[in-house]
Amino acid sequence: MSGTSLDGIDAVLVDLSQPKPLQLAKYYLPFDDTLKNALLALHLPSHNELHQAQAIGNQLARMYAAAVAPLLAQAKSSNKEVKAVGCHGQTIRHCPGLGYSLQIGNAALLAELTGITVVSDFRSRDIAAGGQGAPLVPAFHDHVLRHPDIHRVIVNIGGISNLTSLPPRAATSGFDCGPGNLLMDAWCMQHMGKPYDNNGAWAASGKVLPALLEQMLTEPFFALPPPKSSGRDLFNIAWLQSKLQGNEVAANVQATLLELTCRSIALAIQNHCPGAKEIYLCGGGAHNQTLHNRLAALLPDSSVKTTNTLGMDGDYLEAIAFAWLAQQALHGKPANLPLVTGAKHPCILGAVYRNL
Repeated sequence: MSGTSLDGIDAVLVDLSQPKPLQLAKYYLPFDDTLKNALLALHLPSHNELHQAQAIGNQLARMYAAAVAPLLAQAKSSNKEVKAVGCHGQTIRHCPGLGYSLQIGNAALLAELTGITVVSDFRSRDIAAGGQGAPLVPAFHDHVLRHPDIHRVIVNIGGISNLTSLPPRAATSGFDCGPGNLLMDAWCMQHMGKPYDNNGAWAASGKVLPALLEQMLTEPFFALPPPKSSGRDLFNIAWLQSKLQGNEVAANVQATLLELTCRSIALAIQNHCPGAKEIYLCGGGAHNQTLHNRLAALLPDSSVKTTNTLGMDGDYLEAIAFAWLAQQALHGKPANLPLVTGAKHPCILGAVYRNL
C-alpha cells in the first residue's frame, strides 16, 4: 500500500487462512524527495504527463518488488508459498464523478519481477457500477473488527481521513471525511522543512484561527451526504493557499489544520454514526498524540484508542486490507459495500495478473 500521504510503501505478509489475519512480516520502504515530488506533479496537468506516469509507474513496480524480498526473508518463505500480491498502486487522480480513478504501479511488471500473481486496479469496477471506488477498506473492517454488541467506528487517518461505522446488528457504512495528514504535512514541509509534524508538537505550539477554520469548513465536500470520497484533487496546498490572507503565523495555521482534521472527523461521527461507543484510530495520524487528544475531547461520549489495542497493527492495517481484497478477487467474491461506495450492486474487485 502507498497512499495519499506519499511517504512510502507499507508492505505486509499475511496469513489469511484463519478468521483473524495473522501478520507474518512487515516492511516499510520510504519514498525519496525526488519520487515524492514527481508523484505530486502528476496530480496536475503538465507537459508529457502520460510518459511521466508510465515511467514512474515502472519505477514504483520495481520498488514494490524490492519490498517483497525483505518480507519473504523475515518469514523464511519463498515466492512459491505466496498466493498473491494485492497492490493498490499509487493514486494520481481520483475523479469518480467523471468515471475514473487512476492508480499507477505497473502490476504486470510487478508480477514479472516477483514471480507472484498480482491483483491490482481495485477501484475501477466499483466506479463502473456507479460507485465512488472508495473507501474500500470498510468491507475488511466489517470482516475483522466488528463487535456483536458495541458500536465501533474505525478511523483511518492517512493523507485523507476515512471512517467505517460498525453498528451491531446493522449494516456497515463508511466514507471519506476530509483531509487527514496531507495538508498538515505539506504546510510543515513548506515552513519547517520536515515531512510531518512529529506528535503534533508544532500544531500544539500555535493557536487555532477561528475565522480560517470556519472558512475551510464551508468547503461543500463536508456537507455532502455519504457516499463520498476525496483526495489530493480537492484538498491540496493550492486549496489551503486560497483560504489564507498571507499574514498568518505559520504555527497558527498548523494548529488550525489539525483542528480541521479533528473537527471534520468528529462531525462525521456525530452526524452519521450516532451512538458510537468505541473509536479506533489507524494510519499515520494515529501516532499524532495532539490529534488523538483533540479527537477524544471532541468525542467525550466515546473512547478513543488505536486499532493496536485490538491486536491489529494500525500502521499496516490498510496493507492487510488489500491482501484480503486480493484474496476476495481470487476467490471470485465481491468486496465492495454498495452502501459505502454508492455502487449499484456488489462487485468482484481487481484485475489479476497471473503467473504460471
